[in-house]
Amino acid sequence: MSTLEEHIDISVPLDTAWECLHRAETYPRFLEGVRAARSEGERTRLDVEAGGRTREFEVRITDRGGENVMTWRTTSGPTLGGAFSLLSLDDDHTRLQARFEYEPGTITETFGGPKGFAQAAVIERGLRSDLQQFKELVEHGG
Repeated sequence: MSTLEEHIDISVPLDTAWECLHRAETYPRFLEGVRAARSEGERTRLDVEAGGRTREFEVRITDRGGENVMTWRTTSGPTLGGAFSLLSLDDDHTRLQARFEYEPGTITETFGGPKGFAQAAVIERGLRSDLQQFKELVEHGG
């Protein structure tokens, strides 16, 4: 299993960032490839464009609220997982750390694209872009 971690500092209080992370309907606005998202209790259904077509994935989200950590793992589709961790820097600034866990072969089979180092570089750029999109969304009241 490969793991990638990235972080970004956001100019909002921790509670504001935490709330936005928990609104599934905002996921298409900051997660590349997600076309639609809806919560169903502890499960979230994502319509994701993968390999030139839209596929539905089910994700189980678990909160460790006292630690400000939201973990996720697919329960259908490819085996993927990760976590979002929030750290209050001060009253108006928060660090969001994202961890993404994946099997390189699964990514290629599901989404297509490059393999090896090139795949890792594409995933890293994608994660950085998603974090930047989240920052813009949450800082502008989304």
